Amino acid sequence: MNAIVALCHFCELHGPRTLFCTEVLHSPLPQGASSGDISGQNEQAEEEEGGIQMSSRIRSHSPAEGASADSSSPGPKKSDMCEASGCRSLAGGHPGYVSHDKETSIKYVSHQHPNHPQLFSIVRQACVRSLSCEVCPGREGPIFFGDEQHGFVFSHTFFIKDSLARGFQRWYSIITIMMDRIYLINSWPFLLGKIRGIIDELQGKALKVFEAEQYGCPQRAQRMNTAFTPFLHQRNGNAARSLTSLTNDENLWACLHTSFAWLLKACGSRLTEKLLEGAPTEDTLVQMEKLADLKEESEGWDGSEEEEKPSSQPDVVEGQELSKCSPETSLMPDCNSWNVAHRRLSIFRSLRHMRQVLGASAFRMLAWHVLMGNQVIWKARDSDLVQSAFDVLRTMLPVGCVRIIPYSDQYEEAYRCNFLGLSPHVQIPSHILSSEFAVLVEVRTATRSSLYPTLFDDEQSLNKYEFVVTSGSPVAADRVGPTILNKIEAALTNQNLSVDVVDQCLVCLKEEWMNKVKVLFKFTKVDSRPKEDTQKLLSILGAAEEDNVKLLKFWMTGLSKTYKSHLMSTVRSPTSSESRN
Repeated sequence: MNAIVALCHFCELHGPRTLFCTEVLHSPLPQGASSGDISGQNEQAEEEEGGIQMSSRIRSHSPAEGASADSSSPGPKKSDMCEASGCRSLAGGHPGYVSHDKETSIKYVSHQHPNHPQLFSIVRQACVRSLSCEVCPGREGPIFFGDEQHGFVFSHTFFIKDSLARGFQRWYSIITIMMDRIYLINSWPFLLGKIRGIIDELQGKALKVFEAEQYGCPQRAQRMNTAFTPFLHQRNGNAARSLTSLTNDENLWACLHTSFAWLLKACGSRLTEKLLEGAPTEDTLVQMEKLADLKEESEGWDGSEEEEKPSSQPDVVEGQELSKCSPETSLMPDCNSWNVAHRRLSIFRSLRHMRQVLGASAFRMLAWHVLMGNQVIWKARDSDLVQSAFDVLRTMLPVGCVRIIPYSDQYEEAYRCNFLGLSPHVQIPSHILSSEFAVLVEVRTATRSSLYPTLFDDEQSLNKYEFVVTSGSPVAADRVGPTILNKIEAALTNQNLSVDVVDQCLVCLKEEWMNKVKVLFKFTKVDSRPKEDTQKLLSILGAAEEDNVKLLKFWMTGLSKTYKSHLMSTVRSPTSSESRN
């Protein structure tokens, strides 16, 4: 997060002063702040918190900011500093603290004042406003202020107990400054909770010191017995004590550096920017409708209905796997672990992988039937292999067009599913085998182990299989086919495209053709246009070929109920308004 966190103090002699600040550096350290160590001088142990490597190191030979009156640093002059270090956090010559974030190569630097003159001016102004005019009722609590020119500030003022101060307390504030107003406002709950925790810890330490001092030498009674002295003389003789003295913590500034650096990193990581893609896609709408239907069904089921559910009818699932293991089998951990390991090997990884295993012509035939909505039947002993094949093939279709029975002991009709997994012994009706609306993939044991080339090191198990793809309507090699199939094959054969890029290309192709489906549905089902006009529309859409028309009609069944009802209500509304008139 591009911000600065600072601890400020109201000094009775000099007014608001910045004690300690932590800033984010995305580039090499500024001049006079190198990260190299000087041997034999003040090396401290490295700590690690939240992925940030904390290291307090000597950053340069030059003294710290404010340590020299003739320094060119933008910090205040030495003459303006309290003699008892009430306005100073780090001693003269202290190098400050540097934390390296290994994940992002960002450095978090803590010192008394920012090195950059413009940042010093911004922090200085925020400090003055946080301890003078921009305070909440009671002078203790959070407040937000700022502008576009000087940045926006989240400020939390608080009191620290001091037995030697007027009113027995000192006034401090922790401020967070950044230029992004919206980001800072959205971070308000997070910053409030974390900064409040830092304040509570400081106040708790100071309270223990205050109580110990009051017990040893009560200041209230001593002051009442002391003769009257001029106020100015009393102020000059009672300079503010340092915060390390008030809390009795010599490692206070190192701890604050750790807390401030973690706060900047955590606050920057909790909010991320995401690209808004506009209205939800049809796949998203269909998935939401299916989840709502499943929720209603689960609420309507009771225990008796689940017991009466026939076990002979397998469930149609989408993206879920049916478990066929019996209760006895589930009690065998050795068998289950072998199945898991076997599944990791006997799977199809992507459409490109499947095309390489099946061959170009067999894959084209299979993909053609998938896109046309014909029934795809896989017969194999390995149910996990069949499930992986369905998981890959379904990516070519809209979610609403997918109906899967992963593995069954009997044949199921095409109206129930367009993806059907069968065990090898299941008999398929002869009219299905000869039908042009079905394709069968038989997974057999290969005659020799080296029948298929090994594509990856862990795919030896696929070499033992032989995949035979048959259909009553084989797709000729010279057939044009649907346009989307040709584009899919072009993407799969382009070795310059990674698997992830091919997946995104497939998403874009599906969205393109779903938009054509929406236009056709509105034109034919809602507006009831004549056939001649429909042909003209298909020509305009670039889908006048026979295979493209079949594909559009099948994909029309995958439109969401939300979209269909929206179109119907839009068409009915003008009619109803005319009838009222």
